[in-house]
Amino acid sequence: MGKRRRVAERRKNRPAVLGGMIAVVVGGAGFGVYALYDGGAAADEGSAAGHKSVKTGPLTATEVRTASSRFLTAWQHGKVTEAAAATDEPSAAGKLLTGYAKGAHLKDVAFTPQPAKGAKVPFSVKATVAYKGLSKPLTYTSSLTVVRRASDGEPLVDWRPAVVHPDLRDGDRLVTGESGTPPVKALDRDGGDITAAKYPSLGTVLDGLREKYGKQAGGTAGVELRVVRGKEAKAAKLSDKTLVELSKGTPGTVKTTLSPSFQAAAEQQVAKRARASVVVLRPSTGEILAVANSGHGFNTAFQGSLAPGSTMKVITSSLLIDKGLTSVDKQHPCPKTVTYGGWKFHNDDDFEIKGGTFKASFARSCNTAFISQAKKLDDDDLTKQAQQVFGLSMNNWAIGVPTFDGSVPVQSAAQMAASLIGQGGVRMNPLNMASVASTVQSGTFHQPYLVAPSVDHRTLATASRTMSAKTLSQLRELMRYTAAYGTAAEAMSGLGPDYGAKTGSAEVDGQKKPNGWFTAYRGDLAAAGVVQAGGHGGDTAGPIVASLLKRGS
Repeated sequence: MGKRRRVAERRKNRPAVLGGMIAVVVGGAGFGVYALYDGGAAADEGSAAGHKSVKTGPLTATEVRTASSRFLTAWQHGKVTEAAAATDEPSAAGKLLTGYAKGAHLKDVAFTPQPAKGAKVPFSVKATVAYKGLSKPLTYTSSLTVVRRASDGEPLVDWRPAVVHPDLRDGDRLVTGESGTPPVKALDRDGGDITAAKYPSLGTVLDGLREKYGKQAGGTAGVELRVVRGKEAKAAKLSDKTLVELSKGTPGTVKTTLSPSFQAAAEQQVAKRARASVVVLRPSTGEILAVANSGHGFNTAFQGSLAPGSTMKVITSSLLIDKGLTSVDKQHPCPKTVTYGGWKFHNDDDFEIKGGTFKASFARSCNTAFISQAKKLDDDDLTKQAQQVFGLSMNNWAIGVPTFDGSVPVQSAAQMAASLIGQGGVRMNPLNMASVASTVQSGTFHQPYLVAPSVDHRTLATASRTMSAKTLSQLRELMRYTAAYGTAAEAMSGLGPDYGAKTGSAEVDGQKKPNGWFTAYRGDLAAAGVVQAGGHGGDTAGPIVASLLKRGS
């Protein structure tokens, strides 16, 4: 943060910590150790009189350094009001910064700023969590970003709860005390321990298991520093998160359906690519055998909300066949472009298939072959098909931990047409798309689950109808042909004949490469994966999914 004038003499002896007072050091900035008081103090400087011109243009290095130093220094001194005033949301900042000292019970807090990266300033934090005679160290890294205030261009810290701690969202709090929820000991299907150290992807899953089963599994609570979720995080189905455990509670035991061999393999596969996620299911039962994400802070595989691209054509194809609008070997138009609802839809590289069948269009993932049918459909047809046949988009899955259950909203005009190819308002995640492949393989929807419903007597979601035998056989033929000769053939090579697959690519605004999707089944296994900003699904998510299916059922 550069050289700064010392604002107080460095003390030879560290000050005592009393009640909610916190000692803080901004490392490398030439500051000493100071007492932070609960409520903070009023800002030392008033605003200058007179009119100021609005500052514009990119922030300079000096502005970034000055704004970030002003915020961290005030926070360091316990001047919460002044620190909050150095942000663009003083009220929200003040509330959370005050709670940082009071609710989290932190002392001896030390900030160490790192060199700025443009307007972003990373910093590390070291502290001690102290509560009723118990104490443990806390270390983490965070960052702040400097922006210009719209009214006058003044450089201020862009306030986000993640500045205080990277796991915080709006409305979340840091709290140290006796946990209301006992810990759980999670077991795999073979009785082995499941830990985040062993399976890094399962940290969020373990949080969800604790929240759901901690009390009923028979454990007792311990003392810990944790993130207590607010309304926003709860709406996103995020669970409370333990940061530091001061005293261990007695865990209850929860058995899951996870396979240790599949989970280990899934972890290895997603680690090969940035932002990759995958889920493996057993179609005959709905049991979840593996879930993995290359990023461990958010469970995209279960809770992601992403456009699924052409993997959605599995559901759309079942709808078109059900309605008699096409069949596997029926000639079906695949022109370079189709216009509907004022939008012009293209195929990848504007390819076309002249005189081809619907099977050829599905296998090559021809967008226009599906868009051309939009005029023959009602606005709610795709929504009903997703809900009634595939059990999606009803927000009623109960797998044992929080999930996003897919969304296929009723849309009209161009947006409805875009939904047919997995764009528009359609949103899915690998769990949803693995379930789609599972439904095709088994012939009926089985709600996926991570914890057997017999554990807590919960009711699993069901679909109100099944595909006709004629539709199901044709849909399987489409996916089998795609796995053998279409866009999924390279990834699925050698896995036949009892298999099927569909690739997908979903364009995302502001992203150079599309999200790559792949959903497939083989025997009594179904899996789906996504690689965000990875490119075509057959090249990115395909090898991940196929490698897991090769393990056999």
